[in-house]
Amino acid sequence: MECKRDKNLKNCNCSYDPCPKKGICCECLHYHRKMRQLPACFFPPEYEKTYDRSFELFAKLVSEGKV
Repeated sequence: MECKRDKNLKNCNCSYDPCPKKGICCECLHYHRKMRQLPACFFPPEYEKTYDRSFELFAKLVSEGKV
């Protein structure tokens, strides 16, 4: 399967610029899952910037209707 990194980057809101996984969604998902997190693209911009990508924050945002 060919990675569509350039296309993925158009939808990537990750603000961590030095990330080598940026635009490589499969690697990003595996990395964050191991840390009990979700990638930046699951969060609204104001929460993504906090770098708290925990399952718990995501669940809170869902329950508040922010995601």
